[in-house]
Amino acid sequence: MTNQIAIALLLLIAAAFLVDQVWLDGTLPLFVGKTMDRFIEYCAFWR
Repeated sequence: MTNQIAIALLLLIAAAFLVDQVWLDGTLPLFVGKTMDRFIEYCAFWR
């Protein structure tokens, strides 16, 4: 991954969180956290 791609991804993710905070309910971080928790539990099951 080049620096340009990493910076573009960072800006895209930051923009998504900013849009969620300003115009939507601001629940995107909570949704991402819950989803990651389920994914980690799923991966641990198959370990």
